[in-house]
Order: sequence, then structure tokens, then C-alpha cells
Amino acid sequence: MKQAAFFCNGRTFGWEDPISHVYRNGRRERIESLTRLHRATVGQKNFDEQAPALENLEVIFSTWGMPALSPVQLERLPRLEAVFYAAGSVKGFARPFLERGVTVVSAAAANADSVAEFCLGQILLATKGYFHNTRDCRSPDLRRAGPYVGPGTFGETVALLGCGKIARALIRLLAPFRLKILVVDPFLTAEEARSLGVTVVSMEEAFRKAYVVSNHLPNLPDLQRVLDGRLFRSMRSDAVFINTGRGAQVLEDDLVDVLRERPNMLALLDVTDPEPCADDAPWYGLPNVWLSSHIAGAHNDEAARLADLVIEEFVRWEKGEPLLHDVKPEALNVSA
Repeated sequence: MKQAAFFCNGRTFGWEDPISHVYRNGRRERIESLTRLHRATVGQKNFDEQAPALENLEVIFSTWGMPALSPVQLERLPRLEAVFYAAGSVKGFARPFLERGVTVVSAAAANADSVAEFCLGQILLATKGYFHNTRDCRSPDLRRAGPYVGPGTFGETVALLGCGKIARALIRLLAPFRLKILVVDPFLTAEEARSLGVTVVSMEEAFRKAYVVSNHLPNLPDLQRVLDGRLFRSMRSDAVFINTGRGAQVLEDDLVDVLRERPNMLALLDVTDPEPCADDAPWYGLPNVWLSSHIAGAHNDEAARLADLVIEEFVRWEKGEPLLHDVKPEALNVSA
């Protein structure tokens, strides 16, 4: 049996123990049955204390809070072969492992499923006009005049900005609803677009044509502040902007201005910049903004499927079977 250990720096996203939060409901016990599991969770604070017992360590299991190990620390793990990361982006820690030939597996695909499900719900409600309608129902005058009713889902147009794991999972979920799906992604080939059943368009066309625009751009420096007032002002009457990507991708002052100018337009924001919002953030005073606290990704019971993915990958890896979710070094250059 492989010698394994959990690595985590501790409290993250309000979770006192991210390992227990993700490897819940029998997942930790499953790893204990498959490996010789080190007794302590290892992080930056106790690495030096634990290192003498890790000379034969072969496998790391982790999640959010994975420490970025230095070259000196990695030298103290001479037999390490693989890292199984039950969370999304590995960009903050993976490169030194990959350069040493250590396999890195990410559960980004499982986290993407949670985000895609969240966006599916918002898109279906948005096309029905639910968010406009419930707002109107709070006003006696609008109730009497007739609250807003949306165009409906059938045949409507949705634009997805970016076509990574989350957007592709969302495309699969949207397939039964007979929507027209536009995608903005310069790396998506014509062949891939045809297989996904989507149309590749420019950013300008996406904002101009879609009733719902959903942001899934990767969190890269050159994509910060690219969603500006020019784009938001071009949106259709009663259009809805959804952001589960990152707040830094939006020129937020511009979005605030447009939402004030156009009370019929809505923004559903699961992310902002900064996050959480300051107490005096303008979002709170805008009746056409719905805020949530970065809940789109895997939380609580959903987090267990991240653990399931890395456990399944570990079993494949130990059997010498091809992995489905290993990270390629070149992918770090274009991933969030």
C-alpha cells in the first residue's frame, strides 16, 4: 500500500478543517483503507516537525488550503509520486511538482459541475423573468400594472464568456432546453463548437444578441476589467448578466453606472471585487442586483464529489490505468 498524507494549511473559506469538510461521509475512511495514511495533516506550520516521518511519502491528498511547497521542502519528499487535489485550480502550487515529474490530479471538473448547476438554475429563472417578476411583485403599482414576464427558455439566446470546464458542463446541462448558445472563446475550434452545438461569436456580438450573458472567463491578468460599460450598454432590453467567474474581470464602476441608467437590466453576482463587498458597496442600493456570497462552487454535501473524483483517480493511478483529470504542465499557462 502507498504511504499517503493529507496536506492542508488549515482554515479556508470559513471552514475550520477543509480536509474534514471535503473528505466527509466515509471518504477519509476510504483513503485509510487504500493507503498507509500518515496520522497528522501536514501544512506549512508543522512541515518541519512532520518531515522526518515523510521520507517515504508517495501520495498527497489535499483540497483548498494546499501549501505551496518550496524546493527545499520538496527535497525532503524524495519518494513523492502524485498529488490528488480535491478542489479546482492548481496554479498556486502545481508547477514545482510537475517539474519534478510528480503527477498532479485536480478535481476541477467536479467543482465545475456545481458551478454549472448553479448557473443552469439562474439561466432558466432569468429567461422566465423570475428575477424581474419577483422584484415587481414587491411594488403595489407594478403588481396592479402586471409584473414582468420573461421571454421563456424555448429558442432564447444565452451567451457564455469562455469555454472551459464550467462552460462545457453548463452547455451539457442546457442541451435539453432548446436554447441558442453563443460562446466567446478564441481557443475554441470550429470542430469543437459544432460538437458542442454552440456558435462562436465576438464579445461584442455576445453582449448585443443574448438575453442572458454568463461570465466564465479564466482568472488571468490580461482578462481583468475586460467587461466594461460599452459592452453592458449594448445589452438587450431586460437582459441579465450573471457572474460566477471573478469580480476583477468586470469594470465594476461601469456596471454600476449602467445598472443605474437601465433599471430594466439585471445583474446576478456571485463574485465581486473585493470579496466580500465593503459595507458601503453600491450593489446593496441597486434594486436590479442580486448578490450571493460565492456559493456557486462545491460547498457542504457537494464537496464530497471532489473527494470522490480524486479517490477514483487514485485507484486508476495505482492500477496503472490512464488518468482522466491529471494536469499537464502546458495547461498552467492558460488556466486560472
